[in-house]
Amino acid sequence: MDSETRTYRTGDREVVLDLTHDAAAWVEGRGDGLLHVFVPHATAGLAIIETGAGSDDDLLAALGDLLPADDRWRHRHGSRGHGRSHVMPALVPPYATVPVLDGRLALGTWQSICLVDLNVDNAEREVRLSFLPG
Repeated sequence: MDSETRTYRTGDREVVLDLTHDAAAWVEGRGDGLLHVFVPHATAGLAIIETGAGSDDDLLAALGDLLPADDRWRHRHGSRGHGRSHVMPALVPPYATVPVLDGRLALGTWQSICLVDLNVDNAEREVRLSFLPG
């Protein structure tokens, strides 16, 4: 297995960050296998969704409805509603696995690999890309 950690800047706002281009470039030429993407953080997740047509904003809105940024959370350090960021990975897991065929991600036409981060207290995130050859 080959593995590499990359750092992404998510800033001080909620974000759905498309990692597909980086992931595709990383597996290019590797043949058949599996790409496993993992976020080693307790407050971030990975989603495979459509981006650019409003679905990324819809995901943030849905998470805002399900996990409001208010004072209901018992986990209270950090910004207001920070506890919700610790619950989010139960809904948007910190991992995703994508088949790789002939060095290309076997995603559907509208699918993208996205980092989902509601935690406005951490401006940078690490993402581990691992390739398991077939």
